[in-house]
Amino acid sequence: MFPTAAGDAGEIDRFLMIRVLEPLIAAGRIKMYSCDSVAGRVWFNKEGSPEHRMWMTNQFHQYIKHEVAPAIRRDCRSDDIGIWATGASIGAFHAVAVTCRFPDIFHRAIGLSGTYDLMKWIERDHPTEHYFVSSPVHFVPTLAGRHLDVLRTRHIHLASGEGKWEDIGESFRLAKVLGSMGIPNWVDSWGKDWDHDWVTWRAKLPKYLDEWTTPKGAPASLRANAAGAKT
Repeated sequence: MFPTAAGDAGEIDRFLMIRVLEPLIAAGRIKMYSCDSVAGRVWFNKEGSPEHRMWMTNQFHQYIKHEVAPAIRRDCRSDDIGIWATGASIGAFHAVAVTCRFPDIFHRAIGLSGTYDLMKWIERDHPTEHYFVSSPVHFVPTLAGRHLDVLRTRHIHLASGEGKWEDIGESFRLAKVLGSMGIPNWVDSWGKDWDHDWVTWRAKLPKYLDEWTTPKGAPASLRANAAGAKT
């Protein structure tokens, strides 16, 4: 799970996400991993030049590919286990980006209240090459060959509220890009009662993971009661 903005690896614990996911963790149905958002910090704190910030986004994704993913696979004792990526706000951007960039590693993405066009927050009209290859709305239309073939077997779930501080239009715009390339995706609106806030994300993420990890045809008694966890 990628942190929000300049969040750190402990954010999912401090904001009680681990607590609401505990039934699924205790049942052995999921493991949760997180890391600091170095790229988010330099972007939103405007550290260095715009070119440096865009370069850092690509570096961050390379770190995820070459260091974080192998560490997860070692912990899971599997060299090829598929990883799911999630995150809220800019964390959703990174979750979708690494899944689209590295579909051989990441098999699903859940973007929560996602912000997918980061160019509006930087003092440049056009992306550098480093940012272009990091931003799904930019690079996905250029994909072809085996990369695209593999990505078409994955799934991108774009979920958002329509309450305070939300912009579900970001999810629809990204979905249009993905759909035009034949990449399975779904935009899920939570409605106007759900705001851009941890209260929302704590309520929603356990339900998705409960559904995705329940074997087909399993009786309700076998479900971890994640959906009923306190938020």
